[in-house]
Amino acid sequence: MEKIIRYPHPNGEITVIWKPALCTHAGVCVRALPQVYRPNQRPWCKPEYALSKELIEQIEGCPSGALTYELKT
Repeated sequence: MEKIIRYPHPNGEITVIWKPALCTHAGVCVRALPQVYRPNQRPWCKPEYALSKELIEQIEGCPSGALTYELKT
């Protein structure tokens, strides 16, 4: 079974989804939003430090597809 980790944004608009098995650790996310993605901290993803629009833009640039998102409907 594939491990999927969800990080909800406090504004309730978006949830960041991480699929560790797909992650190639290219570091694109860390370079794009270092205030959000902090690999040496737990939890390593803190979506509250970016706007939903910024998260979406960064996630759509994830080269491995390990990061995706869900919008609240």
